[in-house]
Amino acid sequence: MGVVGATGRRAISRSKVSERALFSVSALLFVASAAVTIVWCTSMSAMGEMPMPGGWTMSMAWMRMCGQTWPGVAASFLGMWVVMMVAMMLPSLVPMLRRYRQAVGRTGETRLARLTVLVGVGYFFVWTAFGMAAFPLGVGLTAVEMQLPALARAVPFAVGVVVLVAGALQFTAWKAHHLACCRVAPGRGRTLPADAGTAWRHGLRLGLHCSYCCAGLTAILLVIGIMDLRAMAVVTAAITVERLAPAGERVARATGAVIVAAGLLLIARAAGLG
Repeated sequence: MGVVGATGRRAISRSKVSERALFSVSALLFVASAAVTIVWCTSMSAMGEMPMPGGWTMSMAWMRMCGQTWPGVAASFLGMWVVMMVAMMLPSLVPMLRRYRQAVGRTGETRLARLTVLVGVGYFFVWTAFGMAAFPLGVGLTAVEMQLPALARAVPFAVGVVVLVAGALQFTAWKAHHLACCRVAPGRGRTLPADAGTAWRHGLRLGLHCSYCCAGLTAILLVIGIMDLRAMAVVTAAITVERLAPAGERVARATGAVIVAAGLLLIARAAGLG
């Protein structure tokens, strides 16, 4: 009994050390990605924004500066998008990585660390694909808005509509389903295989559920201003709280109510009623 007890205590001690390592590395990665994001947003904001018909300003994130090529602009945007997503999503991802490690079962610490990294890479691969889709869409809309002043004048109203729809999405069963998938422990009732294929697929599934769950909140960030640090901080807080709070679905609905009210206010202002 003494040998078994000592073995159990050593296993618990190793598990605690492993978890502390996960949290420490994640904290360093978060601080680094947040710092790079702040520097990028500050430098982009210093370049100014283009005044547009309708009383709004256009972000430079979707524009090609003098001497830049479109592949270079796309690569720069995608790199910053990934860094920004790491800063925004890591606080809510770490608990999911911790649950994955618990579900894997007994394996070597080095192997477990590699599998955890692979889950994270799969997760952010999905967000990278999301950014690859967002960039041409943003560039295309920017080009159309610059060529058609009448369309540019309608942008403030369209932004209000997008915010309103994003808020309404917080109340849907679709949102609740994907939020639950983000919150539930993986492999509940069984042990997940400790292999690279399973880790990669698990990361992809987490990324897909997360991107679907955050679709409305991400859309708000894109239309309000991708370089707006305040908007980024608010969206990050909303995502993290609804993932980690005990009553996540109620938090999501409360957030939705605030967003709906904000959308209605933006629409009223755009229509000249506010």
